[in-house]
Amino acid sequence: MKKFLVVAMMAFGLAVNAQEGQLNVGGTIGLPVGDADEANVTGAIEANYLFDIAENFKVGPSVSYLHFQGEGADVAFIPVAAAARYSFADKFSVGADLGYGIGVRPSADKEGGFYYRALVGYQVTEKITLHVDYSATNVSRTATLGPISVDANVNYATFGIGGTYSFSL
Repeated sequence: MKKFLVVAMMAFGLAVNAQEGQLNVGGTIGLPVGDADEANVTGAIEANYLFDIAENFKVGPSVSYLHFQGEGADVAFIPVAAAARYSFADKFSVGADLGYGIGVRPSADKEGGFYYRALVGYQVTEKITLHVDYSATNVSRTATLGPISVDANVNYATFGIGGTYSFSL
């Protein structure tokens, strides 16, 4: 919970200091990898608000809903993160999100963890960008086997393809 508060305070601080920005909303569909192999498909919706920090570089808060679905799998997170995007060519950009993924599904196991995302985007029009991305939430768990407790990390990850629509505000 402390990590969530730190990320939320960073996002709020960025929002207070910047004067104009760009709201981006979009979605992604993907294939699960890592420890999420029991899922068949992943889906995500996202929104971020990015501020111009320097020429071709934007940062801001991001929130999304990431769902892993499949037979025997139904896991979901709400990642709250700081996002950064850099345009390195006329229509190409790279980006990264870092934050905390709040576990919301299943109801009996609402653990969260460190969230990260890397993406490469192509600007189709002034308002529409298509991207490929890799995102993951790393959840620390403790398994008890009789008198022995073992700490383990579970990495819910996905490779995806998606798009965003931008609103200048």
